[in-house]
Amino acid sequence: MGSADPAAGGPGADGPAVPARDGTEDTVDVAVVGYGPVGMALAGLLGRAGHSVLVLERYPGLYNLPRAASFDDETMRTLARLGVAGELLPKLRVQPTYEWRNARRDLLIEQRFAEVGRSGWAEWYMMYQPDLEDALDRVCRSAPRVDVRHAHRVVALEQDPSGVRLTVDGPGGRRRLAARYVVGCDGGNSFVRSALGTGLHDYGFAEPWMVCDFRFRRPTAVPPALQLGDPAGPTSIISLGPAHHRFSFMLDSADAFTTERAPARVWERVGGFLAPGDAELIRVATYTFRSLVADRWRHGRVLLAGDSAHQMPPFLGQGMCSGFRDAQNLAFKLDLVLCAAADDQLLDTYQQEREPHVRAVTERGIELGHLQTLRDPERAAERDRALLARRAVGAAHEPVRLPDLAEGMFARTSGPGRGQLSTQGVVDDGLRRDLLDQVVGGGFHLLLAPGLGPEPERLPVLGALTRAGASVVAPGERSGRAAGVRHVHDVDGTYRRWFAELGCSAVAVRPDFYVFGTARGPEATARLAGELLGAMTGPVPAG
Repeated sequence: MGSADPAAGGPGADGPAVPARDGTEDTVDVAVVGYGPVGMALAGLLGRAGHSVLVLERYPGLYNLPRAASFDDETMRTLARLGVAGELLPKLRVQPTYEWRNARRDLLIEQRFAEVGRSGWAEWYMMYQPDLEDALDRVCRSAPRVDVRHAHRVVALEQDPSGVRLTVDGPGGRRRLAARYVVGCDGGNSFVRSALGTGLHDYGFAEPWMVCDFRFRRPTAVPPALQLGDPAGPTSIISLGPAHHRFSFMLDSADAFTTERAPARVWERVGGFLAPGDAELIRVATYTFRSLVADRWRHGRVLLAGDSAHQMPPFLGQGMCSGFRDAQNLAFKLDLVLCAAADDQLLDTYQQEREPHVRAVTERGIELGHLQTLRDPERAAERDRALLARRAVGAAHEPVRLPDLAEGMFARTSGPGRGQLSTQGVVDDGLRRDLLDQVVGGGFHLLLAPGLGPEPERLPVLGALTRAGASVVAPGERSGRAAGVRHVHDVDGTYRRWFAELGCSAVAVRPDFYVFGTARGPEATARLAGELLGAMTGPVPAG
């Protein structure tokens, strides 16, 4: 994204990282604690940006069992940026609908997902998590400056204004490691969060469930995405990609798991959908679905991401997706700070931007969870009547709408679309036809609408933007030769429609895919380009 200052010890520094202190190993740029999907994504993004990353994982290898079941188009855009979308696609199931039914199997709610969403990918994918982790593990291990260490348990941390020192128990005994920044991606029982003394806000939604995973022996017709709001026993049936499936059953209490986990009992529960000849039972586990948000996501040089920072019930399928958004947000901001392009106060915008988004998604998931898990037959009947009446008057399906970002690292002027997840379409530069990220690369983008704004040559700041590492792109119907501007064909008219919707001639997009700002007309476009350049190379404007 930007050139590092060698004195800062980041990419481009001569020789090794900052010398060891107090018997520690040499200081790395970032230590990531936890090697689940969020830690993997963060390590991969930072490694691809050229930073030295040390990953510390307490388990001796990959977990190799599914937890999350799905992800959205925004997450797929991150996976494409990491270079693994293509290899994952054959192992995923694109799911167009999500049904909520009652005990009589009446359809109460139908959520629909587009084949192509705002991010240019299908809006909902069902997956087997070990496949995802295998792909992300290869990304991290292929990055020259990412060091992944399994069987390394962090047991203490301390920090000062210059960095963080970690005490780690590993196969070679106890040692001390140092990093300029540490990110705890170590899950709901996060050691990092506990060591910081960070409190949790509990929404009070906590329900015990039994999760049963199956591997198909043969093709079998099973509902791919179904919530059964049966007061006698709420049930969730979810695809885990083409070869696996999950049945989840709400328990009367956590103690009931001891009895209900017996294979004979599990097969009795799923008998209406699945038989032993159809599939192999590969896992039975118990989880308590929780709704928690950490009070502070940043303590000096230590930050929290993913389940370490927030946990939500699974009814929207947004738990892991929220962690990936954390990783994208943190990765580009840490990159700017490590390259000395921004003061580390920029990291204060991480929680400022992400927490309201997480809370809105969590609260919607809780709302749906309460609807699905009603155990009182009379209240369930009231729910059914209300939702069936709603469908009868035309509310045929429920779109899933996620919130925009409000305040943080954005342009000063609140133009239409600022803080919105950006739109991505297919473009053609004469050599390649693909989604914009794959054609022009990641990082900051300034998109110019041909015919609506100034001629690019009238904006000398564009050259400075490209030298700073931004992609200045004019997606349209014509070609051009303006210095520093990449003209591409807007294959499906995606950008033409988006510019018209926003009523603007320029859109600045951050590396995490969110709109930095928009502008209409030559003067406003020049101001926006200048602000974007300042965000990349100098002090970041206040939100």
